[in-house]
Amino acid sequence: MAEVAILKIDGKEYELPIVIGTEKEKAIDISKLRQQTGYVTLDNGYLNTGACTSAVTFLDGELGILRYRGIPIEQLAENSTFTEVAYLLIYGKIPSDSELKKWNDELTMHTLIHEDLKRLYNGFPKDGHPMAIMSSMIGSLSTYYQDSYDPENAEHRHISMIRLLAKFPTIAAFAYKKSIGQPTIHPLNSLDYCANFMNMMFSVPSEDYKIDPEIVKALNLLLILHADHEQNCSTSTVRLVGSSLANLYGAISAGICALWGPRHGGANQEVLEMLQEIQASGLPVKKS
Repeated sequence: MAEVAILKIDGKEYELPIVIGTEKEKAIDISKLRQQTGYVTLDNGYLNTGACTSAVTFLDGELGILRYRGIPIEQLAENSTFTEVAYLLIYGKIPSDSELKKWNDELTMHTLIHEDLKRLYNGFPKDGHPMAIMSSMIGSLSTYYQDSYDPENAEHRHISMIRLLAKFPTIAAFAYKKSIGQPTIHPLNSLDYCANFMNMMFSVPSEDYKIDPEIVKALNLLLILHADHEQNCSTSTVRLVGSSLANLYGAISAGICALWGPRHGGANQEVLEMLQEIQASGLPVKKS
């Protein structure tokens, strides 16, 4: 017999199903609470509320556990690339060699952005916050790719995800180059995902740029570790906007704004600023 929780209201008892997750965590299903009782729940900040059932990610920060599709993050960090992990998160399985090649080829072929889109950078001040620029540029993609608006169409979702993953590094690198007054560097089809991003960020037309494989490896690990963290603020924002059947570019643009906040992804910025202050001070790490 399925396990249930008993709720007593106004002298009546209501049975609420208990849902057991893959990690043996338990939840009370209140999806029919209002229908049955006329009551709703109040949970400020949703600290006690699971927004949906999901087989994508399990995260327990207190125990240091992170799994994508049931696979420990340590295993993925050791053996996989970011693009392979992206495929895993989206499609629920590690791609075969042929699937991964096709996936990487698709990403490579969509790294360029429309020349008209590049003109938008001229409207931003050079010290504009990169998250504001990213949100604006990603949202603007929806005006260039009106052929893939329908989030309920599998082909539309696939090409939209390809375009987003492929163009994110290009858009970010162009924003950085704008901020320092250097010419933009176009993506190279001969480079893999992370190496291409490094080249667009730090190379200049006047000289050759040597890509450090250790930095590329570190960037790959960083992207894998940050690829998905359950139902956090930005993920919930994307799901909320997407629930209206808005196109994927608009939903991701909204998610970037959520990620910008200091209580979410903005915390990473504060850490980097702290590290820069420590470096600039010249103090030994232990004393800092």
